[in-house]
Amino acid sequence: MELLLAVTQGAREQAKFIVMEHRPPNASNRKPIVLVGKGVAFDTGGYSLKPSASMVGMQGDMGGAAAVIGAMNAIGRLNLPIYVVGIVPTVENVVSATAYKPNDVFVAKNGVSVEIISTDAEGRLILADALCYADTLDPQAVIDLATLTGGKMVALGERTQALFATDDELCADLLRAGDKSGEPMWRMPLDKAYDRQLKSLSADIKNTGGRMASSVTAARFLAHFVGDWPWAHIDIAGAETFSNKPEETNRSYLTKGGTGVMVRSLVEYLRSL
Repeated sequence: MELLLAVTQGAREQAKFIVMEHRPPNASNRKPIVLVGKGVAFDTGGYSLKPSASMVGMQGDMGGAAAVIGAMNAIGRLNLPIYVVGIVPTVENVVSATAYKPNDVFVAKNGVSVEIISTDAEGRLILADALCYADTLDPQAVIDLATLTGGKMVALGERTQALFATDDELCADLLRAGDKSGEPMWRMPLDKAYDRQLKSLSADIKNTGGRMASSVTAARFLAHFVGDWPWAHIDIAGAETFSNKPEETNRSYLTKGGTGVMVRSLVEYLRSL
């Protein structure tokens, strides 16, 4: 898992790779539903350093991980009769003498080599190795959640989450769960034509495709680490994940700080199965 280790090689805290399993004896599925959450405990941007104002609130960059852990806790309490595995790759992205740099090349668990263009595009790196690990579980379906791109906020704002999916049925089920839970999503394109923005001269792909369609190219990056199973990627970037202004929404459960966005949708989706 060189991509995961690359992100954390400059940090004092070592990477953690958390795996949680809910497998009751009456589970209706033999293959697990796998939930993957981006767990960047704090993100400075690394050598592609964020502006100081943009760094405030970056403890919320583990919103995807929090949603997965929250959902696993909820389905355990509800004792849902379904086999679910939660995966949380956890790192800090900091600047130091040993931190990874632009133009470095690292190899993912599935053998795909990646050139680093921006060290601030770190979330997709740790998710990539987590998706490779998910493949070893022979999953029924995989859903990942991440505070991944500013491009998602440009496209959809903070209220609606960006949903990318390879499977129409999985996509429809998630959209229904989001609508019922009051956490709306909107399906985004996942066309392979966007891969041209990820071409690299020194590796199989590079870790960012630039500003144009940045949320789409981030999803296409992740697609290089997806196996032959239904997959959905949910980009949850924005203040709906980590809020300083809960008074601007009529949803009373959103308080200042971490909001737990998408926990309800994940639980509703799993209940619907």
